Amino acid sequence: MTFIPHGDHLIAGKRIGTGDKFSSSPSIGSGFDFSVGSPDLVAEACAAAAAAFPGFAASSREERAVLLETIADEIDARGDQITEVGTAETGLPAARLEGERGRTTGQLRLFAAHIRDGDYLDRRHDKALPDRQPLPRPDLRMMQRPVGPVAVFGASNFPLAFSTAGGDTAAALAAGCPVVVKSHRAHPGTGEVVADAIVAALDKLGMDGGIFSFVQGGSRAVGEALVTDPRIKAVGFTGSLGGGRALFNLCAARPEPIPFFGELGSVNPMFILPAAASARADELGAGWASSLTMGAGQFCTNPGIAIVVDGPEADAFTAAAREGLKAVAAQTMLTDGMAEAYRDGTRRVSEGEGVKSLLVSACEGRSAAPYLFEVSGDDWLANEALSEEVFGPLGLVIRAKDLAQMMVLAESFRGQLTATLQMDDGDIDLARQLLPTLERMAGRVLANGFPTGVEVCEAMVHGGPYPASTNFGATSVGTLSIRRFLRPVCYQNLPEALLPADLAQI
Repeated sequence: MTFIPHGDHLIAGKRIGTGDKFSSSPSIGSGFDFSVGSPDLVAEACAAAAAAFPGFAASSREERAVLLETIADEIDARGDQITEVGTAETGLPAARLEGERGRTTGQLRLFAAHIRDGDYLDRRHDKALPDRQPLPRPDLRMMQRPVGPVAVFGASNFPLAFSTAGGDTAAALAAGCPVVVKSHRAHPGTGEVVADAIVAALDKLGMDGGIFSFVQGGSRAVGEALVTDPRIKAVGFTGSLGGGRALFNLCAARPEPIPFFGELGSVNPMFILPAAASARADELGAGWASSLTMGAGQFCTNPGIAIVVDGPEADAFTAAAREGLKAVAAQTMLTDGMAEAYRDGTRRVSEGEGVKSLLVSACEGRSAAPYLFEVSGDDWLANEALSEEVFGPLGLVIRAKDLAQMMVLAESFRGQLTATLQMDDGDIDLARQLLPTLERMAGRVLANGFPTGVEVCEAMVHGGPYPASTNFGATSVGTLSIRRFLRPVCYQNLPEALLPADLAQI
């Protein structure tokens, strides 16, 4: 490995090392030492962010757009370093890291174009009506304004797109909010390279270093200090249900509660309707197996559960899925902890009442191989534990006894990121009956595809009712994600000289 990380934190543009170190645990090669985060470093970063906020909030949309584009350029300039350290730390193939880097920089550039357009500000103007009876109306103008410094937690499964310069950071910066990132210990070197790129962009543009800080992983106290610091006004998080719920509770218990935008977990159910099952059960089984095992199943949109009416079509679907999964070799998981959690999850599912094993694998160390199980609709409804996410390439087929039970099964799911309908023209009436339930269940409903691809665009929603996320009205992907870090402010009878420049124009 030719790239050697410096191992420091980046606080308001300055490298800060500490005597307390931790070593990374890469899947390839030897680890490196990194400075351990602390509550004191968090406080320093939050103070710098608070000091930078007034100026950054007052910056023009063009200035912030140029910042986002410059960050993208600096990340691309470090592309080889990112691929080198990222593949070593995570075990992900180079093509996956390069694709994720393209998604990350593409998102930054998309957000730049979006804020230049200005529609996201939702500007409104009710002109004064001084002669209105019985009472005159004042001049009222409204627009969205940045909330303040934002805390972002790096995600384990996406070292680029959901981490240091990922969607939460890009959205907050686009909104005009300084960001303090807590790096994930699974990929500290990757996070460092991206953090260096953000600092370089700020320095190149002569912008306040307090707009961005990067704190390497530490004990749980570091994350707690970050979400409870009174200068932090919102939090972006992608991770486990347990960890996310603990941070959410801390945000709610603060003297000044703040929004916690957490994406926590999802099993992403896939409903195979009868006409589609009759026409192409083999094709659907093979496609599902491919989606389940993509990236070792370490996608938050992994379609872990398939629902199909019991019968010959269900037999054909499960047989094709089993053959597809058998052909997939063991893959390296992102961390040792994830591999162990996957093994625990497979044991939990296999021990469920009425669960039948269709494909059992041997997983050792940091590797994960596919598992396939099936269960009747009755046994599924009797065992809520089967609805819990297993992060990895595990599939569970639920055999509904009839279409009526398929409807009941749909209603049994908690909040999800996605819900999928595999359907043909003959399934339209049943799909129409299912759709209201799926709309209430998930943030994204799709037909005749697999949810593991999340397009970064204007219309995408990556969120959903709890426990998929902690705020059902938000998305962590797409341009609408910027709105999470804005709040509406109404200006009544203010002289134009006092109005924000974007509002004085309407």
